[in-house]
Amino acid sequence: MFSFDRRDFGSDFTFGVATAAYQIEGGQGDGRGTSIWDTFAATPGNVHNGDTGLHACNHYELWPQDLDLIRDGGFDAYRFSFAWPRLIPEGTGTVNQAGIDFYDRLIDGMLERGIKPYATLYHWDLPSTLQDRGGWMNRDIASWFADYATLVAQRFGDRLEATATINEPWCVAFLSHYLGVHAPGYRDLRAAARAMHHVLFAHGTAIDALRASGAKNLGIVLNLEKSVPASDSDADKSAANFGDAVFNRWYLGGVLKGQYPTEMTDWLAPYLPANYQDDMAVVSRPLDWLGINYYTRGLYTASTQPGRPVEQVPGPLEKTDIGWEIYPQGLTDLLVRVSNDYTKLPIYVTENGMAEVEGDNDPRRTKYYEDHLKAVLAAREAGADVRGYFAWSLLDNYEWAEGYNKRFGLVHVDYETQKRTPKSSYRAFQGLLHNAR
Repeated sequence: MFSFDRRDFGSDFTFGVATAAYQIEGGQGDGRGTSIWDTFAATPGNVHNGDTGLHACNHYELWPQDLDLIRDGGFDAYRFSFAWPRLIPEGTGTVNQAGIDFYDRLIDGMLERGIKPYATLYHWDLPSTLQDRGGWMNRDIASWFADYATLVAQRFGDRLEATATINEPWCVAFLSHYLGVHAPGYRDLRAAARAMHHVLFAHGTAIDALRASGAKNLGIVLNLEKSVPASDSDADKSAANFGDAVFNRWYLGGVLKGQYPTEMTDWLAPYLPANYQDDMAVVSRPLDWLGINYYTRGLYTASTQPGRPVEQVPGPLEKTDIGWEIYPQGLTDLLVRVSNDYTKLPIYVTENGMAEVEGDNDPRRTKYYEDHLKAVLAAREAGADVRGYFAWSLLDNYEWAEGYNKRFGLVHVDYETQKRTPKSSYRAFQGLLHNAR
């Protein structure tokens, strides 16, 4: 059990859990189009064990029991994502009625259980047909995404508590187009530079489309890290500054100030879209809230590889099962920094959690959550306007390039039988959230 009380966070603080469509839904019939993750996962060598999201957690059929778990855990809200190819199989054009019906059932099921729906439009499952047309490298994606946003607002907007445009644009752009770790798996600086700008330009066009359709309470979800030099050397300090620009300041500065860091624009100058500066007013459209996903810190050193500006190195702290350092202080530092330097918008911790070994007894995960919730309280005491916290994740699920090998869930999933078993970390939240209202 946790050592603090729900009342320590105030009566208006939102506690929730988070998932993503491709990681849990399955249900890839029923008119759903293919996504870049279907084909990326089907390509040998991309994903651990060749795992795909074909069945995942079968949330497509088992959603009632999953929503019951959220309700019974005492959580206020559920952060979920729409699957673009389920709603518009070709990415543009004809709408799949079965997809509309599924999300109608899901959202109505939340409301019937007193759960607030926090929706994300894009959590990485781009329709394959749009990738054929260049995907995030093509400026036209801004209009495709705006049309998709309009559909969601018109069909579901009146029932959504909040809507985020894009989850983790660093992953959408840099991880997937420069490092090549995620779909579509490019390792190309020009591709990355274009995706890095177009993903934020598309965010802005989607905000405009959502507002024009009457949608309320709009934001974006950024994944941020605490960027730290590996030593006190000037070279490592410079590397950490550059790493911070790549990981944090490109997205914070673009979205909240309409400015990209000069370290990045200098580096990417030959590859950025022509006249990208003209788009910055759209990139930085006013928002109602900001989501921050936090998992770990990054330790940086000067690169020894030609053409690569910096490198990350392993740190000495205790690590999760996926190898990420456990560093709660970084969450406090980031929340305070964003609040002081970038925005006075309400902030939500939209993802935080850890991979842990198989089983439903997970005391390390419970401690991880306790320490990071304390970090949120510390940030609030320091003046950061943090309004909510979403644990990642409700269920063990398809962990992208790690396949089913890494488990982040509060609830254990047997992928053969699809049986759900609440873990001790789930019970800790249940004790906290049922303790006071």
